[in-house]
Amino acid sequence: MLAVFIESLIIGYSGAVMPGTVLTYTIDRSMRYGTRSGFLVAMGHALLELVLVIMIYLGLGKLLNSDITKMIIGLSGGLILLYLGFDMIRGVYLNKISLDLTGESNNGQKNMFLAGALLSAINPYFLVWWAAVGLSLIMSSYNSFGIMGICIFYLGHILADISWYSFVSIIISKTRHLIKQKVYKVIVIILALFLVYFAVKFIIKGIGFFLI
Repeated sequence: MLAVFIESLIIGYSGAVMPGTVLTYTIDRSMRYGTRSGFLVAMGHALLELVLVIMIYLGLGKLLNSDITKMIIGLSGGLILLYLGFDMIRGVYLNKISLDLTGESNNGQKNMFLAGALLSAINPYFLVWWAAVGLSLIMSSYNSFGIMGICIFYLGHILADISWYSFVSIIISKTRHLIKQKVYKVIVIILALFLVYFAVKFIIKGIGFFLI
């Protein structure tokens, strides 16, 4: 079982450290609300992964890997990211966004948890990974240790996400006092442009599935 846990942990880190929508959002929230942001986003992400693990175990992996599912997620996810990106830019333009250095904030904690799940759900690459790589890992764990093997796999996978995003959040929030307001707004715009980039990428990918 230890081998399953370590393999899952390493594979989890290989995905968590890659730049993406969840990491971009975590950086932005950590600068605004402090060290708990990464943990909350990761827990939302982990909740969605629990649902996917259960669905795959019940034999719904083919549904997740269907072109129509990936098309819907790609297009709807792209539109949501476009909204989030332009809303961040709009907030900077209207001077509604500022860096709060007074300490930890409880504002938006529930939203960060939900966003962790939503930002993962609207990523077609996330879904493809679970329908392909995740499926084989889950079945391998099950064949070796049954239900307990799947639980160990899931535990190792989410610990990678939670520890990485929490680490990023702590580093960002503890150094935010070094950032001036003008620099902060530039960073927010850059993060927003990354979200717009991912949005366009998702939409193009979704249209590609439609044309297949």
